[in-house]
Amino acid sequence: MDTSDQLASVGTFQVLKLPLGFIRVLEWLFAIFAFATCGGYSGQLRVSVDCMEKALSNLSIGIDFAYPFRLHQVSFEAPVCEGIRRERVFLIGDYSSSAEFFVTIAVFAFLYSLMATIVYIFFQNKYRENNRGPLIDFVVTVVFSFMWLVSSSAWAKALSEVKMATDPDEVQLLISACKVQTNKCGSLHGPRWSGLNTSVVFGFLNFVLWAGNIWFVFKETGWHKGATRLAGGASEKQSNTFNQQCYNQGSFDQSGSYNTQGNLGQPSEYSQVGGPTSYSNQM
Repeated sequence: MDTSDQLASVGTFQVLKLPLGFIRVLEWLFAIFAFATCGGYSGQLRVSVDCMEKALSNLSIGIDFAYPFRLHQVSFEAPVCEGIRRERVFLIGDYSSSAEFFVTIAVFAFLYSLMATIVYIFFQNKYRENNRGPLIDFVVTVVFSFMWLVSSSAWAKALSEVKMATDPDEVQLLISACKVQTNKCGSLHGPRWSGLNTSVVFGFLNFVLWAGNIWFVFKETGWHKGATRLAGGASEKQSNTFNQQCYNQGSFDQSGSYNTQGNLGQPSEYSQVGGPTSYSNQM
């Protein structure tokens, strides 16, 4: 038996069929997609500068940028259209904080989801011991839910600003030659945003997964089990009280009917005895 078969025989893989384990696996996968689509992005835009003197023109200027989107460090050379002199132009903006924050949360979420899945499978007894494991898991899940919401919102806002800063029409305004009416500037193509748009979607999907998993993790804690026991005890106590009241009421009904029958029975006997006595006296 190889190592994988031994682990499969020892581990409790049935937990992956439960919502707690299944959602952890989805969190692990979605975290990979989130930081891969954002951290691995690189884009390019191209603009053209057509000078009045055609020999000085540059009809294809490529501008490359990538994660972590420190655009103020991205530069390119553009003709000035005055002699052979060229100028170095820098883009505007630094959006590295939001991008790196988003990727950092995704990486740590990936690592924690992987670790939690391993604990669920191979260390279930240790996880439930002293209720410490579920409590830690619950707190971490709540924290990651909040951090996914914050990081995804910040990255979505930063992405919209990156799109504006790298818009070819906006980049042309940074070139000196494009401010002269005799020169003609144009945009050849802009960056492709499908990868970064996908990263934002995966960010909010991760928030939904982690927030939804809070309930399933909470059910494993002693807080939920204690509340369930208290609710069960109160329900049992109320049921016992109701049954005792029904028992007392039944005893009262039996006692009342017995007394009523006794009172009704004595006059009947008296009239039977008294009747003949009066008749004999008359005789």
